[in-house]
Amino acid sequence: MSTTREYIHPEISPEARPFWDAANEGKLVIHTCRDCGRGHHYPRAMCPHCYSADLEWKETDGHGEIYSFSVVTAGKDLPRYVIAYVEIADRVKAMTNIVDCDPDSLRIGQRVKAVFRRSKTGQNILLFSPLESL
Repeated sequence: MSTTREYIHPEISPEARPFWDAANEGKLVIHTCRDCGRGHHYPRAMCPHCYSADLEWKETDGHGEIYSFSVVTAGKDLPRYVIAYVEIADRVKAMTNIVDCDPDSLRIGQRVKAVFRRSKTGQNILLFSPLESL
């Protein structure tokens, strides 16, 4: 049984390119609307809250909180993994994986920190790890 996960290379749209470039530098950025002030993830060309196209990138400190999660058992000979929604900024939630932990120790509201892992093609992928595990 292999305990090492491989991450696939994401499809990168032009409006999401700055997010992925920042990830390659180990930074977490959020697309934020200049009109309504709300951030959103996954990056889009327009704000999903007010439909403005006046957007900017804001770097976060990478801290978040587990909003929801599920432990996935993919098969008898495969390691379990955790898929989660993490609130990474004021009301901004990202679907991600929680890594570097015992899945049975996780809880809603637990503080996490952004970590990055390389995909098979070298692109950094955003994941999160419990702060207690770092």
